[in-house]
Amino acid sequence: MTTYPPSTPLPYIEFDGRPATEETLRIPALYGYGHFTALQVRDGKMRGLGLHLARLDAANRELFELPLDGDRVRELIRHALDGAGLRDASVRVNGYLLPPGGARTTLMVTVREPAVMPAGARSLMSVPYTRTAPHIKRPGEFGQTYYGFLAGRAGFDEALLTAPGGVVAEGAVTNIGFWEGTSVVWPDAPALTGTTMTLLEQGLARAGRPSVRRPVTLEGPDGVGRYRAAFVCNSQGIAPVRRIDGTGFAVDEELMRELGAVYESTPADAV
Repeated sequence: MTTYPPSTPLPYIEFDGRPATEETLRIPALYGYGHFTALQVRDGKMRGLGLHLARLDAANRELFELPLDGDRVRELIRHALDGAGLRDASVRVNGYLLPPGGARTTLMVTVREPAVMPAGARSLMSVPYTRTAPHIKRPGEFGQTYYGFLAGRAGFDEALLTAPGGVVAEGAVTNIGFWEGTSVVWPDAPALTGTTMTLLEQGLARAGRPSVRRPVTLEGPDGVGRYRAAFVCNSQGIAPVRRIDGTGFAVDEELMRELGAVYESTPADAV
């Protein structure tokens, strides 16, 4: 889960380009049906902007049967960054339809200090949970938060969501990939296709190392123990995995350097 130091300032929030008020803040507090994307901005630029805009538009069409104009989203992000006085930031764009059945999506843009993937290799605790409509990034996901806290209490860094039969799907707030020595393997299970995951897939293919998707389970012939290394990724970065439950993994430094280089080679787009 994303964590910030206790001294981190409260986020700056705008609704449709206007600073949040007591009234507008009731929307996320009381109305949970919506979608969002989370991204990292550095010097007013970000990687995968087109993927984030496509995610927002696709979710908006599915949930509300309305398109979401990418130029409007970019304008609102720029406006909120200016309002917060930040060019390096964590940005989150939430979409709500209020009133239900309305003709225009309300967009909440949240801006706060930039975040990075915590340093060091990560430990994951498997949990028997997958998200409803996992292809949509949605706020207020109780199960993710609940199991994330349980994992933390048990001494792990993150929960690993699994389907019946121990089928690996995704991390609570990350995608997970495995290294078999020649290819990156992404679990073939219902999960959110993250922006960083997509950028890595595309970059690996350009580098002549196509990644593959296949079932991955906790145990058995397709079990996690067959892989030489594993890693997690999200908008905050990429980190090696050191263990899943009781199965340990060596940190493959060469793999991590290659993944980092592939990601860094992706051009950043001006918001």
